[in-house]
Amino acid sequence: MHEPLLDLDPAALLAAASDVVRARRLAEVRDLEVLAQWAALHSSDPTEGPDGRTARRLGDVLVHPGGDGTPGVQDFCLGEIALARGTGVTATTNAMADVLDLQHRLPRTWAVLCAGEAEVFIARRVAKLSRHLPAEQVGLVDAAVARIIAHEAGGRVLAVAEAKIIEADPALHDERAEAERARRYVGLGRTDEFGLRTVIARIEAGDAVWVAATLERVAEILAPTHPHASADELRAIAFGFLARPAELLELLLAHGEPTDDQATLDLDLDLDLGDGAEEPALSRALAFPADLLDALRAADLSALAPKAVLYVHLHEAALGGSDAVARAEGLGPVPVAALAGLLGRTCLTVRPVRDLSSRVRSTAYEHPESLKEQTYLRTAGDYWPYAASTSRRVDYDHPTPYDDTGPPDSPSCQTGSHNSGPLGRRHHRWKTHAGYRSRQCGDSRYVWLTPHGLAFLVDHLGTHRIDPEKARAMFEAPPGVDLHLT
Repeated sequence: MHEPLLDLDPAALLAAASDVVRARRLAEVRDLEVLAQWAALHSSDPTEGPDGRTARRLGDVLVHPGGDGTPGVQDFCLGEIALARGTGVTATTNAMADVLDLQHRLPRTWAVLCAGEAEVFIARRVAKLSRHLPAEQVGLVDAAVARIIAHEAGGRVLAVAEAKIIEADPALHDERAEAERARRYVGLGRTDEFGLRTVIARIEAGDAVWVAATLERVAEILAPTHPHASADELRAIAFGFLARPAELLELLLAHGEPTDDQATLDLDLDLDLGDGAEEPALSRALAFPADLLDALRAADLSALAPKAVLYVHLHEAALGGSDAVARAEGLGPVPVAALAGLLGRTCLTVRPVRDLSSRVRSTAYEHPESLKEQTYLRTAGDYWPYAASTSRRVDYDHPTPYDDTGPPDSPSCQTGSHNSGPLGRRHHRWKTHAGYRSRQCGDSRYVWLTPHGLAFLVDHLGTHRIDPEKARAMFEAPPGVDLHLT
């Protein structure tokens, strides 16, 4: 039992704060040690028989989540330890990679962690940053980080680590810098509770300059109609126009004659033009030849409007109130009143409402498109326990395996909304080959048993760990009988 905090004086509270932080760090180390031992138990090559000859196990291979010099791990073992930890497979695999790197590649840094003297998340970040280095070169990073990780702030430790990573192999760093050009991307964050979303782009520096120039120009045009908006808010509104090229072009065409101030606008974009280079008189956002301007003004720009399908999930009770909330796929929760603003600029085609309580069946093995749609809309993504993905890019699985020798209308093998669930490709492979069992026990309700007997129920309320005996009873119920056990 912990001593009541109300009874502690300031000195005792300060001591308790230090003790709690050290205990938390050691608990995080213990978590990583469990993962490392699980990896050690599953480090033999599953494709190699006892006599050294190949003994192929379907689908299972030795993977190497850690860096050079770390042991391999059987792919099939990753799913069950993730479920035992109550986390997604990716998070657990990343943690296993980090602890293998720390133990085998960064042992001095690992020793500091085991003493409870440093933050585990900083050391894990160093492990990830240095994973590409060969084993014989990563020691330089380990030595530098181990000296300071218990005494410096996390930002300073990472700065030193990054410098030592470059120093360890400058040629490799140059190769990676070139390779990073192929990793340019534009990404979207999650929609927050206010209906806002972060856009992250990694693009050529020159393109970024012109994007910024266009945003500045559009923000200038919009400023008179948004007198109370800050400069940041104006640029955010302008950014929205980039998604609607027809409206953006119309806006720029309507204001195609810049004032003297606009033509010489200093955007302060840190654009290095080189010695002796002349400042551009006009940005690309404004540089339309006169004949092109006339042609564009007369053109029908409706063809520039993007096309998309938006799925809105709405309870029938929400139709009668203005304060109701809908869920839009890819956007998250949206007030019903805000849907008008979301859809107001579109040429809208309304499709029929899907009745998710209807049954869709097929006598074939393949899932027809109508069943895929029905299944996805019911589950809203991967039905693997604790799965994080809500992507539509999934495999459609038969929770009770399809029996191609049985009668086509047999409830135990028939393809239909009573026996269908979306799975990510890796989760599907594990279920098929690694000893996992699942059964659908009602609409969007699935029971799972892992190879070592862990049991989970996945339903509309999420993932719940349940008694394995209850799970077995649900599995053994006659076809068509769905047990709901308390």
